[in-house]
Amino acid sequence: MTKVTREDVEHIANLAKLEISPEETEEMKSSLESILDFAHQNDTCDTDNVEPTYHVLDLQNVLREDKAVSGIPQELALKNAKETEDGQFKVPSVIKEEEK
Repeated sequence: MTKVTREDVEHIANLAKLEISPEETEEMKSSLESILDFAHQNDTCDTDNVEPTYHVLDLQNVLREDKAVSGIPQELALKNAKETEDGQFKVPSVIKEEEK
């Protein structure tokens, strides 16, 4: 059985920026141990004759020919815009001055 300490749970919660109570810490400790024990079942599998792979299906990328095509005209793209300015969409600022 994999042992997860209270400190491990607190460290993980800190990395995830979660505040958890002592009761939740104990519950999470138990849950993490169960998850890790389940994952360790793979350690008992015989993989001697299994070739390494990065994907479960033997697929190859199917790529289309890379051709340049014209886009839609600017007037058509901006046709339904609520507001435009200098040929561009005008939207509210999402970055405050002090964050720049």
